[in-house]
Amino acid sequence: MKKYFELTKLGIVFFVLFTASGGFLLGHPMHLEFPILKILLTLAGLYFLSSGSFALNQYQEREIDKKMPRTQSRPLPSGAIEPKNALLFAISFLLIGAGLCFAISTKVGVLGLATVLMYNFLYTKLWKLRSPFAAVPGAIPGAMPFVIGYTAASDQIWTIENLYFFLVMFFWQMPHFWALAIRYKDDYKAAGIPVLPAAKSARDTEYYMGLYTFAYVILALAAPLFAPVGWAYLILAIPFAFKVLWEFFRFIKNPDRKRWVGFFLWTTFSILIFVLVPAVDRWSPWLF
Repeated sequence: MKKYFELTKLGIVFFVLFTASGGFLLGHPMHLEFPILKILLTLAGLYFLSSGSFALNQYQEREIDKKMPRTQSRPLPSGAIEPKNALLFAISFLLIGAGLCFAISTKVGVLGLATVLMYNFLYTKLWKLRSPFAAVPGAIPGAMPFVIGYTAASDQIWTIENLYFFLVMFFWQMPHFWALAIRYKDDYKAAGIPVLPAAKSARDTEYYMGLYTFAYVILALAAPLFAPVGWAYLILAIPFAFKVLWEFFRFIKNPDRKRWVGFFLWTTFSILIFVLVPAVDRWSPWLF
């Protein structure tokens, strides 16, 4: 069973659940009683849906994973799990997740299935194999957990607040992913995947990383214009924003690229702050 759950990329699934929780807490109307059952159902649905999606992704990329040293030990390329069993596992989780999401609302169910479609088919089978900028449209499904959580709580999709946090999560993903891609560009080359660092020069990659990093930080600091945040958010967000920029400049100045880990981790920490602190800030009067 451990090998099967390695298919689900549990660390990323937890990240999905954290950001969806932030969306739910921000989307729920404060004048209504907090729906414990609904948030648990939402998180359960997203757990199964995202786990199934990642398992399906590993099934889809099993031949690619054999060519990359970083991924050769995964359950499918290593032979620990038969492909047909992995596919059955993935489909089972997807069906359970979709059923739970539709039990919440039709909107949540449709958003969940649309996210799986974008990630497993448009990104995995189309964009990723053809374009060095696949991470840009590929960031759409990565930003959807917040939207799904928000919609589950509010039954609304097209609000300024929901769109704002979607964009924050969207812009965060490009520099975050490209830092990892720089570290493993030789792996991607061996597998024939034209990620930006493998297809373009290091200077080009740094330019686009900087562009999206600055857009991400500026957007995060603009939260008071779009969301009900207070001083608690700004006190935490400003240091994290400058730390991300600081790590970026340290990263591009280091010729052997050992600083990629610091930049990668600090961008991860920062997005949790930018998404979860507004939710805590909003609920703090009720909690305390």
